Amino acid sequence: MKIIETALPGVLILEPQVFGDARGFFVETFRERWLREAGVEAHFVQDNQSRSRQGVLRGLHYQTVNPQGKLVRAARGSVFDVAVDVRSGSPHFGQWVGVTLDDVSHRQLWIPPGFAHGFCVLSDEADFAYKCTSYYDPASDSGILWNDPAIGIDWPALDEAWLLSDKDQRQPRLNEQPREKLTVYPGP
Repeated sequence: MKIIETALPGVLILEPQVFGDARGFFVETFRERWLREAGVEAHFVQDNQSRSRQGVLRGLHYQTVNPQGKLVRAARGSVFDVAVDVRSGSPHFGQWVGVTLDDVSHRQLWIPPGFAHGFCVLSDEADFAYKCTSYYDPASDSGILWNDPAIGIDWPALDEAWLLSDKDQRQPRLNEQPREKLTVYPGP
């Protein structure tokens, strides 16, 4: 497993070795030791999977209480995946990083607790899988507007409008989010 640092400290790209031949491929998608050797102590308690069609955009989501660290991947298809630092007091507050995840490279993205997360589907359809370090808690569910100009995410171009849930269309901008609805930067 190759670990690649991103522009946001703590957000990592994991690039596994893929063994392929005429029959298909084999890839090991998770080994706790890989993250530990990269300095990440993560204990996963919940796995999630979604299926979405091309043009769907989900996010930007996070939890204020018991924030979730997420190890995400495209099990099928291709997505553009984004992490945004929404930790109050962070020197990287409001900054984002994005990476294409697909079922060819099998790259994954580690998103530490305290970051908002979102993705858009680039292929005809995509199955998106993520391991989470905390259980989903609807009471602490929060989010930021996907196209907040102050964050300036460079989402891929699309011939038509992105398809979002009503909830995601109504999320506040980062500067409109009350301080108590942000996560807290734990310090260096």
